[in-house]
Amino acid sequence: MEELHSNLKARAIAEIETYSEELRKVSEEIWNNPELDFKEHKAHALLTNFLEGKGFHVERSYLGIQTAFRATFGDSTGPNVCVICEYDALPEIGHACGHNLIAEAGIAAALGIKAVLKTHGAPKGLLTIMGTPAEEGGGGKINLIEKGAFESIDVAMMVHPCPSNHAMPTALAIMTLEIIFHGKAAHAAAFPWEGVNALDAAVITYNSISMLRQQMKPTWRVHGIITNGGAKPNIIPELTKMEYYLRAPTRSEVKDLYSKVMACYEAAAKATGCTVEVSETAPFYEDLASNLTLSNLYETNAKHLGIVFAKKDVPFGSTDMGNVSYVVPSIHPMYKIGDGSQVNHTREFTAITNTSEAHQHTLIAAKAMSMTVVDVLTNPAVLEQIKKEFASDISLL
Repeated sequence: MEELHSNLKARAIAEIETYSEELRKVSEEIWNNPELDFKEHKAHALLTNFLEGKGFHVERSYLGIQTAFRATFGDSTGPNVCVICEYDALPEIGHACGHNLIAEAGIAAALGIKAVLKTHGAPKGLLTIMGTPAEEGGGGKINLIEKGAFESIDVAMMVHPCPSNHAMPTALAIMTLEIIFHGKAAHAAAFPWEGVNALDAAVITYNSISMLRQQMKPTWRVHGIITNGGAKPNIIPELTKMEYYLRAPTRSEVKDLYSKVMACYEAAAKATGCTVEVSETAPFYEDLASNLTLSNLYETNAKHLGIVFAKKDVPFGSTDMGNVSYVVPSIHPMYKIGDGSQVNHTREFTAITNTSEAHQHTLIAAKAMSMTVVDVLTNPAVLEQIKKEFASDISLL
């Protein structure tokens, strides 16, 4: 059994290397055509055509979500292992979070796992590749969860590029808010006393939250912008809008943070005579509940491929993969690209996500995923431990 186990991992690695150039072209094509939330039509067509051409059964616009897809291969009598692809970009700065590489890693791992499932003597299993749009705020995975996409999945995994390697990264829960202040317009020079200044309310809010940070926990994050500051300097602003993100390690802490931030909005409205509306404008992203057993398997396999992991994890942001981790045992390892000075959501990171170096690191992460799937498929006790641990973790959340 040990020999078969090793041979299957070697088979997966070799298969991924075989398609290296094709995979690089897929990643480059997505990078050259950045698309925003739920508008990833080119990426959707590219990835589904690629997978269909490699012998996968492909379902386009899966469950009615136009740019989502599911591709499958294998035997449903065995464990159903899901590898997740992302492919949406950011406004103005393109693939500054490397989702072109995440898509490449997903289809690369799929090719390696497919080769394993076709190998004589290999255990049975079903491979699912899930194409999940709109991670950058649209919550595509949440839509898929609500439509039952993960109900038959035993384990789920994906990888993500960043400035360092982490097997069990911390992802914060996030609430996205829009704050609208309503005042009263007036001529700013002739009759300013007739106006109620909604911009003053927004400025007071911004400054109040900045002062509130002194009393925030080190793991809490609040960041926002004024998206509408008024129409013209000689008109007292009658309407202003702000967008804020509230992040914390757990849902309950986000709620605590929300109550503190709400006091800032309400006080600003009262001080200026405005009224205020607060609404959630995006789905709530849960924190990432990585499965320890599955993470340890990935880390062991990645180390075998030469990966050195950072000794300390730091919060890297938020992801709707957190929501997936609440419904199925999941991992979301981070892998290093660049020299560590380029960070996600910058133009510098966009540039390095379309390099040969990033491609090579992406293939290593894909190989580690495929090797981890071999561990799951060849050892029923491992899958049992993963599920037992998941049930215990979720009961405590």
